Amino acid sequence: MPDDRSEALSTQETEEPSTGREGPAAVTIAYIAESAGVSVPTVSKVLNGRSGVSDETRARVEELIHRYGYRKPPKNRSNLVELVFRELESMWAVEIIRGVERVARRNKVGVLVSEFGLQDRPARTIDDTLGRRPQCVLSVAQLSEREREQLRAKGIPFVVFDPNEDLPDDVPFVGATNWRGGQAATRHLIELGHRRIAMITGPDHPFCLARNAGYTSALTEAGLSPDPDLMVRTLLTREDGRTAARDLLSRADRPTAVFTANDMQALGVYQAARELGLRIPDDLSVVGFDDVPAVAWVDPPLTTVHQPLAEMAVAATELALALGRGEDVPQVGVEIATTLTVRESTAPPKS
Repeated sequence: MPDDRSEALSTQETEEPSTGREGPAAVTIAYIAESAGVSVPTVSKVLNGRSGVSDETRARVEELIHRYGYRKPPKNRSNLVELVFRELESMWAVEIIRGVERVARRNKVGVLVSEFGLQDRPARTIDDTLGRRPQCVLSVAQLSEREREQLRAKGIPFVVFDPNEDLPDDVPFVGATNWRGGQAATRHLIELGHRRIAMITGPDHPFCLARNAGYTSALTEAGLSPDPDLMVRTLLTREDGRTAARDLLSRADRPTAVFTANDMQALGVYQAARELGLRIPDDLSVVGFDDVPAVAWVDPPLTTVHQPLAEMAVAATELALALGRGEDVPQVGVEIATTLTVRESTAPPKS
């Protein structure tokens, strides 16, 4: 069933009432919805002449619209897609920007890349975005509940790209099949003959938990019991991956393979292996996750789960623009399939 929230997102919620009418100083869609005992999307459907509202409800909402003198405001959003990063230093920002620009060119809209919410730049907030009134906002990582409400209040639709925490059901997002990616990476190592397979995972973000769950699922289906001693939780950085790998690889019963929650951790495993005199893949097989461009050029090139960042950005931008046009969308949550890219960092274990 189509999600009628897109109707609400396409309409600015505040407009002055006609002079002499009863009601508050400024009537909002939310005020009319509360007065009528219905949802905001229902009022938006009535305003836009859409179906899916009973005759009785439509008459009640229309009476309140007339009583309070609500007027649908003109569309005055700028011809921009705003791409918001919490930080622009990630290795895959360029891939996301490339995908967004591909869709923007096709739709003849501009792309504005901005950055806010960083602790060292408190002056940069979503207020700047609200003032620019873009057609839609594509946020990499996360929007707080307050930020989402601010965007809704201004009638600016948004989509969260690759969310790092659980979202309410009505928040549009585009992510990747993290569970299947973790499963495919671990299956690959099992098929090569590995049995002691370690997992360096990340914080309790949904995507890290899903990748870890895929890892444990592949072990279980192969008749291997997941070993808590081979699972290390740490941050998603090269240095933290190195520290975790040094501990795992210094053990007498060290693992013969390591799967990491992202490519940066995998590069840390490479560093730890070199420091301990281990060769990849002769002594240790390594699989990462993300497939950032640099890992194809390390020595040896890294086997990793390819997260289709450009394709995800295309899907997210198309979804955001559709919401900005007030269209019904078949679903507000989209997951794009991951694939395993096999390179030279994995091989059968030594006998």
